Amino acid sequence: MNQKEVSELRRRWRPEKNAVSRIYGCFVNANREIVSDLDESLGPMPQEEAEQYLGLLKKVLSGALGKNLIDIVFSTRQVMDSEEHRLLSALRASGLKDGAVRQTFYRKVIDSLDMGGASYLLLLAQDDYDVPHRGRDGEVQEDASEEVFSYFLCGVCPLKLGRPELNYYPGDNEFHCAASQTVSPPELGFLFPAFDSRTANIYNALFYSRRPDELHQEFIDAVFHTEPPMSAGEQRETFQSALADALEESFRLDVVQAVHERLTDRIVQHKESKDPEPLVLTAREVGGILQDCGVEPERVEEFRRRCDEQFGTDAGLSPANLIDAGRFEVKTTQATLSLPPENSYLVETRMIDGRKYILIPAEESVEVNGLAVRITAEQT
Repeated sequence: MNQKEVSELRRRWRPEKNAVSRIYGCFVNANREIVSDLDESLGPMPQEEAEQYLGLLKKVLSGALGKNLIDIVFSTRQVMDSEEHRLLSALRASGLKDGAVRQTFYRKVIDSLDMGGASYLLLLAQDDYDVPHRGRDGEVQEDASEEVFSYFLCGVCPLKLGRPELNYYPGDNEFHCAASQTVSPPELGFLFPAFDSRTANIYNALFYSRRPDELHQEFIDAVFHTEPPMSAGEQRETFQSALADALEESFRLDVVQAVHERLTDRIVQHKESKDPEPLVLTAREVGGILQDCGVEPERVEEFRRRCDEQFGTDAGLSPANLIDAGRFEVKTTQATLSLPPENSYLVETRMIDGRKYILIPAEESVEVNGLAVRITAEQT
């Protein structure tokens, strides 16, 4: 799925836009027990309450593709005959109305998911989207539908325990001190099937994780039974290790600066172009940056080999997962220097009187703890 397709579905999750008729789910306590079963019609539900449920599920379609939103790909064998795909397809085919199928799904999630002992609300809702035709000019024709896209969202929402407060209970006509339990935004969830090229793709699901470095691989393995993808943090660590180990003595500050600057430029240009497709590049393209920096060809080839080994041959990598495009940080044992990426060129290394230095020009104003100070010729 691309960003435009995700956004198209996200806009549906408002009371006046979607075709969701019921909200399903269950409340799971810290002992992995189902405390209560949820099966509520949105029709008679107070609008504020309905908006809360839909808002929670809408979060499952938020974040960055390749980072918070990860493509789950089923093999042909799985689609043809596998327990995991049959269960997801049965949920969708029944419109989530088959209670036995829902209970089977709940149990599979509860038995596998590690929420660190926290209670959570497992939510499910199905929407039937009458997909409007999009003309060659890109304009949507609302009255010219091509198909109905039936899909469901699943969200796992942790419960946050508030501090004890004195509350009034009308039924008892008394005040009691109790801690409230608030449903937090989903920690993880998924969409099935995927909405690729604005049509159903039963070979894919779209998985969501609020924290890109914690994909809950135990959930992915149990529900999808596919090879867990690398998290954004694992991708960055693997990429950095490949650079450092392959380049050895050539792994210099100017090389890191060049890679960071070029990848940041690609990210900025992609954002400005409003291209809905995710930005990807290959290890071969990064190797071209290394060659431009004068890195020896054998070191560049070693870097490519390591990336192919870790990510897959000519795998598409998301630059946003490989670097922190929002900052450029230089750290020593005694100090840390952080500056905007566009100013990273100011940092240089120098050997002076046998000692290594990190230098930054101080030609303009210099402040220390908010106070303007001067650098005189006598100090140089």
